[in-house]
Amino acid sequence: MPKMKTKRAAAKRFKVTGSGRIRRTKSGGSHMFIGKSRKRRRRLRDNDMVSPDTAKRIRILLPYG
Repeated sequence: MPKMKTKRAAAKRFKVTGSGRIRRTKSGGSHMFIGKSRKRRRRLRDNDMVSPDTAKRIRILLPYG
């Protein structure tokens, strides 16, 4: 049986933490910062965790997850 290939699009967007949860970046943090408040830009810097329901689907795309 061959190894499962990682879906590269998912690997670029998600990282698995040490405890096994899946981390993602928040949307809206890549451009057009002029119209966003400083508080909002600061919040966008932090990573967020994927919800448990969505994490089940992402684990299928990441065989190492």
